[in-house]
Amino acid sequence: MVYSPSALRWLSMLFDTVFFYVLAAQILGSAIMTITRRNVVHAAVWLISTLIGVAGIFLLSAAEFLAGVQVIVYIGGIMVLFLFVIMLVPVQEESTERRFANQKWLALGAIAMVSAMLMVVVTRGVGSMDLPARAEPAPLGALTENSEKVGLTLFSDYLLPFELASVLLLVAIIGAIVMSKTRNTETES
Repeated sequence: MVYSPSALRWLSMLFDTVFFYVLAAQILGSAIMTITRRNVVHAAVWLISTLIGVAGIFLLSAAEFLAGVQVIVYIGGIMVLFLFVIMLVPVQEESTERRFANQKWLALGAIAMVSAMLMVVVTRGVGSMDLPARAEPAPLGALTENSEKVGLTLFSDYLLPFELASVLLLVAIIGAIVMSKTRNTETES
């Protein structure tokens, strides 16, 4: 059976749409599970699932470099850092305390802001939700302009913030180690 190019294009767009909604549902469900879990390790695992869904959205948008960075930096690096901090800092004391106490006004304010933003999107009409035309993918292994521009921008214009973020993560690791050592010496005495 031979398909015409327009039928193949339509089928490709259908698959992209289905995959987008599957990934969006995964991201939304995983994000909800991340903030509702009492066990911090389970919350971190759900956050990993959320980040994998975001990498999938990047792949659907033909941003392979960003998908790779998402997996390597955020899932491979940041989440490992989070899990080490979770293992080093005891959380038993906080798990017995009441969570989110006296924050209902903050939650109501956030709900009001999100509702206002949703109303703005709804009142602008259906056309405001249209996606731009899909770009043709580059051949496999080719360095596209997108990857080149992201790399040049990251390591030229944003080199200082990039390095400051790495120093901040290093300070967070050292702080977690110091906090765990301080609490261990308190429990031993």
